[in-house]
Amino acid sequence: MRVATGLPCAVRVIEHTWVPARDGCRLSAKIWLPEDAATRPVPAILEYIPYRKRDATASRDALMHPYFAGRGYASVRVDCRGSGDSEGVQKDEYLQIELDDGADVIAWLAAQPWCTGAVGMMGGSWGGFNSLQVAALRPPALKAIITVVSTDDRYADDMHYMGGCLMNDMLSWGETFFGQTGRPPDPAIVGPAWREMWRHRLDALEPMIVFWLRHQRRDAFWKHGSVCEEWGAIQCPVYAVGGWADGYSNAVFRMLAGLRVPRKGLVGPWGHGRPHFALPGPQIGFLQECLRWWDHWLKGKPTGIMDEPMLRLWMQDSIAPAPLYRERPGRWIAEPAWPSAEIGAERLALGPGSLDAEPQPEAALRIRSPLSTGIASGEWCPFGLGGVSAELPLDQRIDDGGSLVFDGAALAAPLEIVGAPFAELELAANRPTGLVAVRLSDVAPDGAATRVSYGVLNLTHRDSHEVPTPLEPGKRYRVRVHLNDIAHRFAAGHRLRLAISTAYWPILWPSPELTTLSLFTGASGLVLPVRPPRDEDQMLLPFGPAEGAAPLVTTVLRPGKIERSVSRDIATGEVEFSIRRDDGQIRQEATGTVLELSKSHSYRIRDDDPLSAVSEVAITLKLQREDWNPEIRSRCVLSATGDAFHVKTDLDVFNGEERVHRRSWSDTIARDLV
Repeated sequence: MRVATGLPCAVRVIEHTWVPARDGCRLSAKIWLPEDAATRPVPAILEYIPYRKRDATASRDALMHPYFAGRGYASVRVDCRGSGDSEGVQKDEYLQIELDDGADVIAWLAAQPWCTGAVGMMGGSWGGFNSLQVAALRPPALKAIITVVSTDDRYADDMHYMGGCLMNDMLSWGETFFGQTGRPPDPAIVGPAWREMWRHRLDALEPMIVFWLRHQRRDAFWKHGSVCEEWGAIQCPVYAVGGWADGYSNAVFRMLAGLRVPRKGLVGPWGHGRPHFALPGPQIGFLQECLRWWDHWLKGKPTGIMDEPMLRLWMQDSIAPAPLYRERPGRWIAEPAWPSAEIGAERLALGPGSLDAEPQPEAALRIRSPLSTGIASGEWCPFGLGGVSAELPLDQRIDDGGSLVFDGAALAAPLEIVGAPFAELELAANRPTGLVAVRLSDVAPDGAATRVSYGVLNLTHRDSHEVPTPLEPGKRYRVRVHLNDIAHRFAAGHRLRLAISTAYWPILWPSPELTTLSLFTGASGLVLPVRPPRDEDQMLLPFGPAEGAAPLVTTVLRPGKIERSVSRDIATGEVEFSIRRDDGQIRQEATGTVLELSKSHSYRIRDDDPLSAVSEVAITLKLQREDWNPEIRSRCVLSATGDAFHVKTDLDVFNGEERVHRRSWSDTIARDLV
């Protein structure tokens, strides 16, 4: 990424100012704005997240916020209530008080003498979620948003549950969020009150994973903040951005189809990051694209952005499977509207071991996968760390051995798909609970299998995520499993492969019993969203090069590293997937703050016992500067019996050698057909 030079506006930085919420709680804001904004007011762009503007996101913020300010905007970073340097406590994600605070911040920004009264809101992940959620409140000054790697549906398409199945990312993210929430404000910002504010946070802290496990159905808890519940609530323009390697790309397509406001979508090859720095590449000039959006909607300038196709996508080419790519080969394509009238449905029937254009006579195929099937899945949400982190799926032949496999014939010509494939399956189970995982792979002539997309379904949720019902053993059911949206080009000579398993570890927690599925071919099939190549794609305007403002000056005191491994204990049969992440030790020279983060994950299971599943996450977060040395150590272990989940959480908090807080929790939550 290149450093942009020659900013049109000199930039003034307000390191900290208080923004009052309606109940008197004060939120801490950092503002970058043109030096002459007091006499020549400008629109404001808000990013509102709980990830600590003073230290944790300072390096990333430095690339974006001065960039916008230098081009005629007040760019504003606000810590959510109870996080960073803001007052109050934070008890969970996206609570109503957080969204109300966001609306209050927007009103405050619009009223400032340096603001024209027009405000935009943007963010990635958490900031993408709450940009949508705050937009649904319709604050009058909010004129447009950009939402990056986010979702419209907190139950069906977030890291808690997928297809009604419990995800291990619930524990991984939950423990990270738990540790982050326990960090103190910076005394250089809030003064001597930092100790009292810290104590207030720690006393209020509860393990978030317990809240989430208490809601295993799609109930009111998850509907809150899911903007798909009422598309009409959002009345400002929306630019939705995602990445194929990320966990949240599906939402872009749903938002384009569901919203009734001016909207655009962009999906590239990236992981969970911004398109100007996330990997796999190619990266693009995303900040320039944002400016075109903001100039159009906040300044009324004719940038032409709304004259271009509604949706831009990176069509990925066939590639050998690998756990990391610096670049993902492909090309940009576009759709003038979504859903697209040009994309047709092509159905392939499942035969014994085959994908066929026409159905064959019915055959009953049985499958009970080893519970470690899925070990080649990679991570549910790769963070786009590229060459330092092997997060992507491995060769799918590793998991195909525990699956029913259906292969198509070698392709005589390339085949391109855009959208969500789905499998229609006729099946029966021998137990009242069970799950099914469906993978679509691109198989090269040498046999290597690269995962293209996948989908999963808790079979008790076959009719509803709100009212699941047990299976009747032996009864035949017809279910539909939607795979994740994708744009992929299968090369000539390659084959399509559909693989079906009854386990997908460590992405999914197993069903409480070993379940055997009987799959009936002939009536079962795969439906592909086939897109014919179009000459118009070659005429798309290219994105500019990735650029940003000058990076924050930092010193690496200890380099970081990430280790991933899979091991099998031959004697016990236990399989362990482990991740050990050490972000090293980094000093931010502007403040002298030293940051450290280390995290370990362990996912253990035996192939023949679903109650052997154990997930364990431990995290250590440190900050250091002179006599300010807060350290958070937390650990959480998730296990289960046939009728309950068990969560054990430990928290240990220090300031230097002084222990300031210690607490343990032990929770039992009944399983609800999960």
